[in-house]
Amino acid sequence: MILTVRHATRYLYSAPMRGAVQSLRLFPSRFEGQNTRHWQVEVESGIRGASFVDGAGDRIEGWSMRGPLNEVCVRVEGEVETHDLNGVLRGHREAVPAAAYLRSTPATLPDAALSALAEAAVAGAQEALERAHRLSAAVAKAITYRPGATHAHTTAAESLALGEGVCQDHAHALIAAANVVGLPARYVSGYLFADAEGVAHEAAHAWAEIWLEGLGWVGFDAANACCPDDRYIRLGSGRDAQEAAPIRGLALGQGSAEKLEVEVAVGASQQ
Repeated sequence: MILTVRHATRYLYSAPMRGAVQSLRLFPSRFEGQNTRHWQVEVESGIRGASFVDGAGDRIEGWSMRGPLNEVCVRVEGEVETHDLNGVLRGHREAVPAAAYLRSTPATLPDAALSALAEAAVAGAQEALERAHRLSAAVAKAITYRPGATHAHTTAAESLALGEGVCQDHAHALIAAANVVGLPARYVSGYLFADAEGVAHEAAHAWAEIWLEGLGWVGFDAANACCPDDRYIRLGSGRDAQEAAPIRGLALGQGSAEKLEVEVAVGASQQ
């Protein structure tokens, strides 16, 4: 499938800021499941800085903006050819060992309820792949998809207790559950093409990857009850949503309120 992306993120400030710096993880991953045809990332009135690939195989680019600033706008436009690998991240080069993703963060720290859910889900399952599928199904059943039910700082334990959430909550809960049963897991940010029937959820999307011996990293999207296929574009990963955030930054100034506006459009073009 050939997917097109147009993504604009705008930060609006109530008072002029002296400047801003940003770290962007907004570039499609390089692996057998996707080939970037063209991709452009620009920050309006920004100065492009250094670019590098981190230990997880993600490309990161720095930008700086000089004030006074009333707004900062990050724009992404590109086209990616995708292939369905049944969720397997095949051909992706990275240096961080899988065991590093057994460490919980505040967002993915399992409580008694998450531990019980994980242990019940894998009871009787011998193979790691079956255990991972069961964990994803259990999280999907326990947390109903409902936009607005949670916020950016809701933890996995909190979303499970609430029984509602969005893709971020499903990913955090699945990571926590996988860690409970000894499976390394991480958070993935990217894009998702929603079909005409509206089967998929957010265009700017997130899911989890679980490390399975013999297969490597395999994606599981509990929010949509599937493994990532050719409707998905993978950007980057981390132990949680904060680490994997496509945009991280800091604005310099005082006494200013910040408003965020995001527009994302993912489409499919002719082969």
